[in-house]
Amino acid sequence: MATAVDELLDMLFDMIDEAKNAAFSGDKCVIERDKALDLIEDAKKQLPVDLAEARKILNARNEYLAAAKREAEEIKKRAEIEANQMVSEALVMTQARQKAREVLAHADEEAKKTCRETNEYCADLLRRTEDALAAAHAEMRQVHNQFRSGMGGGGDRPGASGGSRMYDAEADG
Repeated sequence: MATAVDELLDMLFDMIDEAKNAAFSGDKCVIERDKALDLIEDAKKQLPVDLAEARKILNARNEYLAAAKREAEEIKKRAEIEANQMVSEALVMTQARQKAREVLAHADEEAKKTCRETNEYCADLLRRTEDALAAAHAEMRQVHNQFRSGMGGGGDRPGASGGSRMYDAEADG
């Protein structure tokens, strides 16, 4: 994009390039002084406008770069925070898994202990029940023997003496 200054300098270049050589000199030429000075003056006037535009563009570029740097810093900070959170969450998850393993191991131990104690209790209960049944059986034998003896001694034999006698539970009482 050519600016007004570029165009003025191109016109001055063309004027010098197309100028006629001075007599007896190969590197000197004749140009219209006023026209060349006018072109130079116009270029000088135009330079502040172009420089101001260049400064605006440069300032806009600097503002854009500063905003991009701020945004990059914010993104970096958010990424660091997220990374720290992820590490923290991973640590919490690791600790939670460890705690869960410990709780499960403790629960397993408690279940085994409870099972042992229950088995011991049942075995003891069965033993006591067996003892009670044995005692009841012995008492039943004793009552049966008393019943037989109350019937006259041999109660099983037909025709034995006292066979007609009956057991009196109230008297045995």
